Amino acid sequence: MEFHHKSVLLEETVEQLHIKPDGIYVDGTLGGAGHALEIVKRLNDRGRLVGFDRDADAIAAAKERLREYKDRVTIVHSSYENMKEELQRIGIEQIDGILLDLGVSSFQLDTPERGFTYREESAPLDMRMDQNETMTAKDIVNGYSEAELYRMIRDFGEDRFAKSIARQIVAARADKPIETAGELNAVIRSAIPMKGQKNGGHPSKRTYQAIRIELNRELEILADTLDDMIDLLGENGRICIITFHSLEDRIVKNCFRKNENPCTCPPDFPVCVCGKKSKGKVITRKPVLPGEAELRENSRSKSAKLRVFERM
Repeated sequence: MEFHHKSVLLEETVEQLHIKPDGIYVDGTLGGAGHALEIVKRLNDRGRLVGFDRDADAIAAAKERLREYKDRVTIVHSSYENMKEELQRIGIEQIDGILLDLGVSSFQLDTPERGFTYREESAPLDMRMDQNETMTAKDIVNGYSEAELYRMIRDFGEDRFAKSIARQIVAARADKPIETAGELNAVIRSAIPMKGQKNGGHPSKRTYQAIRIELNRELEILADTLDDMIDLLGENGRICIITFHSLEDRIVKNCFRKNENPCTCPPDFPVCVCGKKSKGKVITRKPVLPGEAELRENSRSKSAKLRVFERM
């Protein structure tokens, strides 16, 4: 199956990066290279794009899509959590811009064997961003304790029926392992009152989000690497991050604010004595949202938010 993914907030993100023709830019979530292609088109022979992705299918697709510009592109099969080390390895200490598009790709959602979708009953429970990893969603569903499942679905799925879902999963797997999307969907439906299933979309949506985040350490990686990414930026360099749910957005918003105003002194202190200096400024006081045209063309863009920080 051909890798495809419709890039969200494409024009807005490229515009916010303030691309310099001879600059060095990093796409930390390369995907199908939609954003990367628009960045590299704006670079001259001295400019450079470095792209990261955990997904081997995305890497292959990006190489093909960026083939015309291969002399100014470096692709790294790795998570963006390794950005600092990988850039140092290829001799890059400072960059002019970073992009993260944290959404799951259309390819991943639309390829049942990748196990990200709850809409294909026969799909396996996989959900690995990096297929070199051994642990899958099936291992979480069948191996986590009831308390661990509850914590995961409550915190990462924000599902008010988390306790009931965790309890039903443990009860169902006692007879035989839960192995497919259809089997897990049936368990989740049995845990949610019919009235609760009528609102908020597919009843499995939140649980699947929780499992995917847990398995791929999505929030952990984001929270642990944002400060380092900001430190990689040169003067007036920008980091643009597209999020798709409130958990990601909250991490990005709080990190940007902290890097703009890191002072920990009590508000009644006449001068700062903590010594913590601002690293830059938040460009987007409110996130940039998709326009009406994009929402019509791509329903998956409806929850997207773009936030931007500039290094000073």
